[in-house]
Amino acid sequence: MTKAIKLLTALPPPQRERLTALAREVSFPEDTRIFEAGDTADRFWVVRSGAVSLTQEVTPQQRVTVASLGAGDLLGWSWLFPPYRWDFGAEAFSPVRAHEFDAAEVLRLCEEDARLGVVLVRSVAEILAHRLETTRGKLLDQYTLHRGSAI
Repeated sequence: MTKAIKLLTALPPPQRERLTALAREVSFPEDTRIFEAGDTADRFWVVRSGAVSLTQEVTPQQRVTVASLGAGDLLGWSWLFPPYRWDFGAEAFSPVRAHEFDAAEVLRLCEEDARLGVVLVRSVAEILAHRLETTRGKLLDQYTLHRGSAI
């Protein structure tokens, strides 16, 4: 399995500085719902400290954690793709501090700085590919576990 990349460290220093100039510091207390699946995705975060659970609603009463994010991790990618709606929900598993980015501002910056745009989209794609690979591995483990217990 490939190593997870961190969005800000993946950017060359000049582009990282331009992007982080748009960041604002935010914090979320433990157990705070940061966003819900289906809501408008108009921002994203880079976690500075704490832990965030990405969740999928199975039933109205049950959510399943599909990924856990920590320091340096990108939280939110749906702002990049129409229809700009969150695919998952997110909840602060512990107190969280993060850099928050307004999607419209970042997209404007990417239009001004094509190199930043390409590196940012490529980095987000690599992060998503890694998360998909991790999820695939977990699903295969679950399948093997359940298949083995049925024999």
